Formats: sequence, C-alpha cells, structure tokens
Amino acid sequence: MFRLQGSKVLAVDMTGDSVKAKNGSMVAYDGQMAFKKLTGGGEGLRGMVTRRLTGEQMTLMEVRGQGTCWFADRASEINLVNLQGDKLYVESSNLLATDGGLRTGTTFTGLRGASQGNGLFTTTIEGHGQAAIMSDGPAVVLRVSAQYPLTVDPGAYIAHQGNLRQSFQSGVTFRTLLGEGGGEAFQIRFEGDGLVYVQPSERNTIAGDV
Repeated sequence: MFRLQGSKVLAVDMTGDSVKAKNGSMVAYDGQMAFKKLTGGGEGLRGMVTRRLTGEQMTLMEVRGQGTCWFADRASEINLVNLQGDKLYVESSNLLATDGGLRTGTTFTGLRGASQGNGLFTTTIEGHGQAAIMSDGPAVVLRVSAQYPLTVDPGAYIAHQGNLRQSFQSGVTFRTLLGEGGGEAFQIRFEGDGLVYVQPSERNTIAGDV
C-alpha cells in the first residue's frame, strides 16, 4: 500500500509483493527487502530497445520483500494516482514508483514532447493499482470536462489520465512580445473528460516560453 509521509516521502508497505521505483530513490527500509535493477523501464529487452529508439529513458528498480520501504527524489513533491483499469500518461522524469503489477510502456505524443525537450514519446502506466508521480512544487490537479476544456503550458505539464484528446496550438505571451521568448511558443489543449496534473515550476522548453 502506498502512503505519503509529509508531501515529499513515499512509504510503501509490502507483504511479499513488489514495487517498481526510480533507480536510487530508496531512502530507508525496515524488514527484509531485495533490490533488482530492471531493464527497459521494467518492460524487458523489448522495452529497452523501444525506449532507446524513442528517447524516453527511464531507469527503474524492483523492490520486493516484507516490511516498509521509503522513497524520495531531490525533495520533490509527490502525488498518488489510483488506477482502476485506466491509463496514466506521465513524463518519465516525473515518475517515482508504481505497484509491481501495473504495466508500463511508451506512446507517441507528437509536438508536445519536442516542445518540452523530452522527446516525442512519453511513458504510459495502466492496470489496477497505485502510482506515485513527482513535481517541482505542489502539483495542481485540474479537471477537464466537455464544457471546460483546458490549455496547459508544456513546461508545467506532468501527467494526465482519463478520456482526453490533446491538440497543440501556438501562443503569444507578454514575455514573447518583449523578445524574451526562445522562438514560437506552443500550448497543449485538452478536451474530453479527465484529469491533468501540472506543476508550479516550468521546465525549459525548446519551443519557447509560453
């Protein structure tokens, strides 16, 4: 079971089951634990080849045992996501841990990945269980509905889930008008029904400031 201790430490209670976590993110444990580095983001040889080809790099370890294991990474804020057979799309750099039974993969994101400097692909997590995602500062979870579509800065985007369609649009801001932007700016527009996770600290993006 995943639980938070404060907002920056993830505690996972295990009774012989396993968890997949970012390599090197374990900060403490009690009981008996075994650690194993996973190949290709936990997707085996095929996953390793796919991730090398797509540029969506993710290094995970498997932790299995009896007791409690604590995880953290650079004092990042942590959000827990419950999956009930649906799929979570998350930047690999923002993924801290998942239940061992959840499936991970990669999917094409198009222009969004290029605008963020993260490549054209992103990580997917699906099945039944919990995932822990990280953000630079407290994440904001925003609801998207048919009546209320959402537009997001690509540098602030972390993850999304639900039945969402995404498109890309150019945008001009005050910083762009002052000549402080790095080129043409893009925004991500989400429509449908679901949740979008954003962080209050923006990444540097190839497409320029939005």
